[in-house]
Amino acid sequence: MEKKDLQDLFRNTFGMQADSMEPLPLAGSRRRYFRMEGGSERCIGVYSPDPLETRAFVEFTRHFMEMELSVPGLLAEDVARGIYLLQDLGDLTLKEEVDRSRLGRDFPERIIPRYRNALEHLLRFQVDGHGGLDYSVCVPRREFDRQSVLWDLNHFKYYFVKLLGIPFDEQELENDFQSLANFLSGAESNHFLYRDFQSRNIMILDDELYFIDYQGGRKGALQYDVASLLFESLVDLPSGLRDELLDYYLENLRIKTGIQPGEFKKHYYGFVLVRILQAMGAYGIRGIIENKPLFLRSIPYAIRNIGWLRENSLIPAGMPELSACLGRICDLKDWKIEEEGKGLTVRINSFSYKMGLPGDLSGNGGGFVFDCRALPNPGREEKYRLFTGQDREVIDFLEDKKEVKDFLERAIALVEQSVAEYRSREFNHLMVSFGCTGGQHRSVYCAERMQEFLEDKFKVKTFLVHRELNK
Repeated sequence: MEKKDLQDLFRNTFGMQADSMEPLPLAGSRRRYFRMEGGSERCIGVYSPDPLETRAFVEFTRHFMEMELSVPGLLAEDVARGIYLLQDLGDLTLKEEVDRSRLGRDFPERIIPRYRNALEHLLRFQVDGHGGLDYSVCVPRREFDRQSVLWDLNHFKYYFVKLLGIPFDEQELENDFQSLANFLSGAESNHFLYRDFQSRNIMILDDELYFIDYQGGRKGALQYDVASLLFESLVDLPSGLRDELLDYYLENLRIKTGIQPGEFKKHYYGFVLVRILQAMGAYGIRGIIENKPLFLRSIPYAIRNIGWLRENSLIPAGMPELSACLGRICDLKDWKIEEEGKGLTVRINSFSYKMGLPGDLSGNGGGFVFDCRALPNPGREEKYRLFTGQDREVIDFLEDKKEVKDFLERAIALVEQSVAEYRSREFNHLMVSFGCTGGQHRSVYCAERMQEFLEDKFKVKTFLVHRELNK
């Protein structure tokens, strides 16, 4: 139905039928985007199932266009049907430009002016865009206030901490959430808060920056959006560059508003923490539950950012249970970043099928998955139940079974062929996973044997994760 509605809107707007209507890739929302062309006219057609979100986006866009802020032109809208037409800004985002220009962790120098420019635009949204904006259309609240902070923190608790089985004292953690929300309530909040200010929402057209996806905006503190851009997980800005860009923003903020750097920084790292935790809740839903690769790959970088805050004593004091919980998250071995260097790295997993397949953190779409459930199961015998595939008792049990030996030989032959080919083509990542019922005996044993073989024959770097044992 939405396609027909958009076709009608296109025809009513341009006086012709769209000759083509190409769907664009889905991201994290339920909105659907289409590139529409007819004659010399070209635009992006959007369908949004949330009428309140649609109204907010349309009203914000009209206001920002009047303020001459850099947003896509609103060509037509029908809020009642949840559809609108936008200026086509192309396909290049700031995130994609970073990825194309980057080699390893070194950040490309030529992209740094883009980030400075983005922060200049952000300041205009926050200060100029705030003037005269109708905050009554905001969803779900007109201000990013104490309640909003608590919503984000509980999102993190239920969709990340509990989802990964990280132990915590619920009442003590709730007390710390209240303390953090109270602390952040002390920040001045009479500005426009963009809410999702990150490189994936910054388009580049004719060497100019344009900004999208601000429908979740509301009144709020300046610090949140700066944190969103500078601590964006997959961009992984070097800490020195983050500090440099923060100083650049603060100097522009001082000139424009008179707000001093010390005043801003008093609450800044508290908002950094809240933003990271909010994002991790989203990664839990979109990545762990829905198995979307972009969000899965973001988790190790978010954890590393938390580690950086802890190492530099930048997490607000007086929250012992939250601090302990963050420490446990930073210790999660199966979400460590595999630092890429020259040569091939093979990530080897053991896992339980009851808990789902391991997530691919490389962005390459996964690799081999071997099902060990047809092999003899030592877990059925009482004397082996407290042991794992790393213990001599279980190793002896499995090595005595011909079917286990045959299974491993066939698995090794398949992986051996790929490793040889990957090395010749200078690929840098391969994932090999072994699953069984509980992720404790057979899969662990097979993963250990695979690691021994690959390191002995090929001398490749391996990264071994026993997912269920780590828990």
